[in-house]
Amino acid sequence: MALWPLSSPSGLVLTFSFIRSAKVLEVRIGFKHSLFSSGFIAHQALKEYHVIALLHKTMSGQQLSLCMSSASFKAESAPQSSAHVSAKLKLSHNRAYSSLLVVLLATLLLSGLFFMSLSVFSVQSAFALTTNKATAKSNQTEGNGVIGGKETRLTWEGTVDDEQVSQLTLQLPEGSNLQSATTKVTVLSGLTREKIEATASVQGTQVVISFATPVDAQKLIRVEISGMKFPADGGSYSVEGTYTTEQGTQKLASSPEITIIPNTPVQALVNWLDAQPWVEAWNSNHFLGMFLKPQLIVSSVVMLFPGWLVCLAIVICAYPVAIMLGMGFALLKISKNPFLRALAVVYINLLRGTPFFLQIYILFFGLPMLNINLDTNLLGFIVVAINSSAYLSEIFRAGIQSIPQGQYEAASSLGMNRLQTMTFIIIPQTIRRVIPPLTSDFITSYKDTSLLSSVGVMELMMFAKNLTTSTGNMTPYMTAALFYLAITLPLIKVVGTIEKRMEQSETGKTASVADSKTQALSKEEN
Repeated sequence: MALWPLSSPSGLVLTFSFIRSAKVLEVRIGFKHSLFSSGFIAHQALKEYHVIALLHKTMSGQQLSLCMSSASFKAESAPQSSAHVSAKLKLSHNRAYSSLLVVLLATLLLSGLFFMSLSVFSVQSAFALTTNKATAKSNQTEGNGVIGGKETRLTWEGTVDDEQVSQLTLQLPEGSNLQSATTKVTVLSGLTREKIEATASVQGTQVVISFATPVDAQKLIRVEISGMKFPADGGSYSVEGTYTTEQGTQKLASSPEITIIPNTPVQALVNWLDAQPWVEAWNSNHFLGMFLKPQLIVSSVVMLFPGWLVCLAIVICAYPVAIMLGMGFALLKISKNPFLRALAVVYINLLRGTPFFLQIYILFFGLPMLNINLDTNLLGFIVVAINSSAYLSEIFRAGIQSIPQGQYEAASSLGMNRLQTMTFIIIPQTIRRVIPPLTSDFITSYKDTSLLSSVGVMELMMFAKNLTTSTGNMTPYMTAALFYLAITLPLIKVVGTIEKRMEQSETGKTASVADSKTQALSKEEN
């Protein structure tokens, strides 16, 4: 058996099969809704060739016999030589097969095209209103997804084919919320908007649209449902429904599926806040609703968290480098070498005397001009380290110079050189004394990372800026302030505690307090 399948973009499939043993030639034509199969059987023993028509079966189960052609060919009965008879039979076979093949192909192609046209016509006429699309607007702050249980806008479009449509009912998925939804209906004829009166009403999860004047054929109906919420559980949903014509009410073809993202616990909390009366009263105040909207505070915490991590990473990585640079330039400034002192003075005064904002722009836009292209986060780390080092150098210089001169003399009397004196005597005492101002400078550097948002670094304030732009509310900036306070307030408390302990250790108040407690306990025992 030999098979030769052919296919076309329209879905037409031709399959030729030839079974040599039975001398059967079969031609099949198949497409989406039907299959044609015909053939002929050659009975060599009878010297007779009959074309037979087989069965056509439709998708609906109906069977139709197709009588396409019938022919018979008989061999001559006159006595002839065997060689002559064999040659003549062979020639007759070839002619018969060629003729029948042409007849079968032509008949089957014409029949197939005829029934295919009927099938296509039946599909097109099945719906007087064809569903074009159904889409939902993204309600994610970052991304293009649609979150369930959160307000979005559903847009449905359909084209009227050959009848007038007087009413349209859209069935939304079970679990959808349409309590605060508003519906807008538009009828278009090409690119021209038609003036037509339409009323929309919500009945559970259905939107019923009635047209004062039926919509004519070849016009597009667009329905926009704003403020609706898909089921919070998420999933894939289609918009279904019905429409009414002069022939009655018919079912609307299902739209393409819309993928809904399941709601998160944070979003569930936001939905709960939406339903609280005190939240509504709080937001009714213009100031509170603009700067401290409870729902937006909750959602902003999650949205701003990645930016906060970037902000912390930059300052935590940059500050050790800034400490080393600051200590180095502090030692250069107190050096006896005038060239080194001049170098330190220029570095410190230049960085302290110019705005941090200017330094950011020089580094972010100047280096690419020198064909030095670095990652934005790395550039943020560098500029923070350099800027902080200038201020830390002055802190360390003041700490070193605060050490009494007697410390140097005592170290010298012990035989220490200047390097040993600075390493083992002066610097340890300096670090102890500069911890409070060092911590304060860390807080300042941490807050100054907000300026990196001006050059596109995706840190805390950049996230807050994007969220504020998308929501039209200032609450994300206030939420960003909470992230800053979450670091600065504990550090301020730690610095205060350190300062008190240092003061007590230097003045000896700790010992006196211990002695007074001991005396009080002895008096009670007596």
